[in-house]
Amino acid sequence: MKRLFLILPGLLMVLLSAFTVMQKKKVIFFGDSITQAGVGPQGYITVLQQTLAKMGKSDQFDLIGAGIGGNKVYDLYLRLEEDVLSKKPDLVFVYIGINDVWHKRTHGTGTDADKFEKFYNKLIDKIQATGAKVVICTPTVIGEKKDNVNELDGDLNKYAEIIRSIAKNKSVALLDLHKSVVNYIHQHNPENKYSGVLTSDGVHMNEEGNRFLAEQFLPYIK
Repeated sequence: MKRLFLILPGLLMVLLSAFTVMQKKKVIFFGDSITQAGVGPQGYITVLQQTLAKMGKSDQFDLIGAGIGGNKVYDLYLRLEEDVLSKKPDLVFVYIGINDVWHKRTHGTGTDADKFEKFYNKLIDKIQATGAKVVICTPTVIGEKKDNVNELDGDLNKYAEIIRSIAKNKSVALLDLHKSVVNYIHQHNPENKYSGVLTSDGVHMNEEGNRFLAEQFLPYIK
């Protein structure tokens, strides 16, 4: 019996170590309709899951999409606790900004630049306070024409620059999706079309766009 009591603590430690090793890193993608669609059959989060599985790493990561169509930065701030912090993530991607610019034209709303920056900073502060790592993403595109001729390119560039400045000031990782997508379009849109290269409508990703996004996110997860 005494020998059994000596063995049990050792077995318990082994089991606890195994449990710790098996814990998946929880990764949350926090955003709007592009992220909401990201969990669909061809969405970028689904593509990421498939890629990690091929790499033999699917048991290391739990990818969670937390996107809602039409969301702007203050919508993310309002649902941060319930949709992100309560899940105790290890890593959070903040991917927002399209609607803050786009809805100024389509809905007469949007978000002023100063308010956008203020809410964005508060988002980062609240996430970091939990100990989670944050990666912030610049918004992609509103129209795929080259050389800054889309109607909202000026505003979108401005908001992307705000996010770049926040990343620098907060010392957080930056995933510059805007720059990557613009560079891709410059090389792969010889007809200068408004959509059809990476997007289905100038904003929302098509199959190729989702694959491209997955490639951009992957290095930050691995």
